[in-house]
Amino acid sequence: MPRELEFMSQQVAAGRLSRREFLGRAAALGVTVASANLLLGQAARAAGPVKGGTLKAGLVGGESTNSLDPATWASQVPYTLGRCWGEQLLEVSPAGEIEYRLAETYEATPDAKTWRFKIRKDVTFHNGKELTPADVVATLERHGDADSKSAALPFVQEFETIKADGDSVVITLRQPNADLPYVVSDYHLMIQPNGGKEDPTAGIGTGPYKVVSNEPGVKHIAQRHEGYWGSAERGHADQIEIAVINDSTARTAALQSGQIHMINRIEPKVVALIQRLPGVVIRNVPGKGHYVFIAHCNTTPFDNNDLRLALKYAVDREEMVAKVLAGYGTVGNDTPMIKGYPLFDNDIEQRAFDPDKAKFHYKKSGHSGSVLLRTSDVAFPGAVDAAQLFQMSAAKCGITIDLKREPGDGYWSDVWNKQPFSMSYWTGRPTQDQVYSIAYLSKAEWNDTRFFREDFDRLIFTARGELDTAKRKALYRQSAMILRDEGGVIVPMFNNYIDATSDKVGGWVDDPNGELMGGHALTKCWLNA
Repeated sequence: MPRELEFMSQQVAAGRLSRREFLGRAAALGVTVASANLLLGQAARAAGPVKGGTLKAGLVGGESTNSLDPATWASQVPYTLGRCWGEQLLEVSPAGEIEYRLAETYEATPDAKTWRFKIRKDVTFHNGKELTPADVVATLERHGDADSKSAALPFVQEFETIKADGDSVVITLRQPNADLPYVVSDYHLMIQPNGGKEDPTAGIGTGPYKVVSNEPGVKHIAQRHEGYWGSAERGHADQIEIAVINDSTARTAALQSGQIHMINRIEPKVVALIQRLPGVVIRNVPGKGHYVFIAHCNTTPFDNNDLRLALKYAVDREEMVAKVLAGYGTVGNDTPMIKGYPLFDNDIEQRAFDPDKAKFHYKKSGHSGSVLLRTSDVAFPGAVDAAQLFQMSAAKCGITIDLKREPGDGYWSDVWNKQPFSMSYWTGRPTQDQVYSIAYLSKAEWNDTRFFREDFDRLIFTARGELDTAKRKALYRQSAMILRDEGGVIVPMFNNYIDATSDKVGGWVDDPNGELMGGHALTKCWLNA
């Protein structure tokens, strides 16, 4: 890397040179954008964070029905706000490694059945109460209660016992699970005082910011928690604000005008336009996220597998990736798995658009008439366009799809996981077990395809306790094949996370765990002077 660029990257970090000027000079010297951005990131981290100011985000994915109860978080705004005020025992780093948060160490018995987590002693909640192992136990108990409706229930119900032991919490599992550190990193498992049993919606946690204003579907404000134990690494702004802006054009305009500093979910078709805006930086990160069409397997007419197969063969995946993602992603194969998972089996045949097979299965299903698909701008970037493409490709197969465009406010509470055929997104999870457990096990609260199969459940439970890697991979392959050929999820494409920030934002690190740095952009980034 030319020394000139190293010096210029330091000037950018110090606020004396614009990012655009730096990237222009890098291109002139034949340096790729990826390499130039890496150098900028290194320079920003070397310069250290800038404290102060108000860091503002404009996000899609907020509704008037949103709650501060971590058990209920299902869309982007509560998830991102929750990262600001709450913390789990452990987290997953951008490199996919386990990082300590409220647990400072952990260890397991050789059979991966009993786990001990040592809890930090220098941590206080926003209400001044000191964090104790009892708070951790209470949190896990609440999410493991069958009446909790927590999305983490499928994980926690596998805990046979949860006990405080001195300065530690000991979890004994019903069966071995080598992935338990990833399980307790689930973002629903934010540790609350007494587990949030008195009031799970209070928004009191141990995170770098404390909630001071909560207007669901409108705006959220949080101020720096002065007693935060990890202030050297997080919570650099004096205050953070999240404005709910579900309209894509309005989000971009707010960023361009300087009203806000970062936005999520850039539609791929406008990336080239936004890249030309002065003072705006596109953040494009490949990950495990995927966009889906979901059909309820227990509801007519989708309870007929031939109809589900007909719909799967009627999707032109290549066209959808090209036109909706503009190449910022890859084709899906009707399973939530992609090669980023360590135990992914790349030998499963790729399903392709096949009108003849679609017509065969449609005729065999005996269905006649149209099927109704519900979509919305908030389902994912380009969801309405994707629905229209699906409608057109299905028509070539003799299948009529009627579309109903739903409003953004209420989509996640009234349509997703309620209506029998709709569109949605998944961010992926660190491990295959988490993905299958949260969305496809029969008793999962977020089983949005109503896929109830005891044989599938047994495969996942067996894989969870299997410590032999080859055997575990084979079990996951069987699971993937069942979903691909008999499940209710249609996965046409895996998406990149495309966000945008002001060039005044420092500390950005690409994170494949999710959009906006896996939800941590407001806690880890800062405003350059």
